[in-house]
Amino acid sequence: MVKIIASSVRKGNVLDVDGKLYVVLTAQNFHPGKGTPVTQVDMRRISDGVKVSERYRTTEQVERAFVEDREHNFLYEDGDGYHFMNPESYDQLTMSHEDIGDLKAYLQEGMTVILSVHEGVAIAIDLPRHVTLEIMETEPVVKGQTASSSYKPAILSNGVRTLVPPHISAGTRVVIATEDGSYVERAKD
Repeated sequence: MVKIIASSVRKGNVLDVDGKLYVVLTAQNFHPGKGTPVTQVDMRRISDGVKVSERYRTTEQVERAFVEDREHNFLYEDGDGYHFMNPESYDQLTMSHEDIGDLKAYLQEGMTVILSVHEGVAIAIDLPRHVTLEIMETEPVVKGQTASSSYKPAILSNGVRTLVPPHISAGTRVVIATEDGSYVERAKD
């Protein structure tokens, strides 16, 4: 464990508080005109997903857990969870359905992801920023409709609903942002 001062805590850091691991969601430093500066840290307990809000004096020491970020390939999903393989050592790790959450819609077989591993256990996943998916269903193209600022609903091959420009039709491959499921551009392949 590494002790760091509270004011240097950043989003995405993993902290060890009373023997439990927490991932930092937000960290803000407040410097009031009078009084002690404080750091407000909102974090989520990794073991059960409970959100906690803590205040520390900016000079207070907090324990930062050592987390290793490594590339892994997504293999498959079954009743036990989602299985990933380290391409260098061929070691396999499993993440539960709850840990993956809404990101499961964007996982594709063979996809390379970054797993945060603490003491041999995968605690967080980072997907590529964009994925290419096919439009399964959308409204037909309306002749004469301009492409500026009007979007229509569409259903992607992974079942997720998104908004696409009017010129996009069913069967078209598009690039989608994994962060919020929004349309980026038409696929170039």
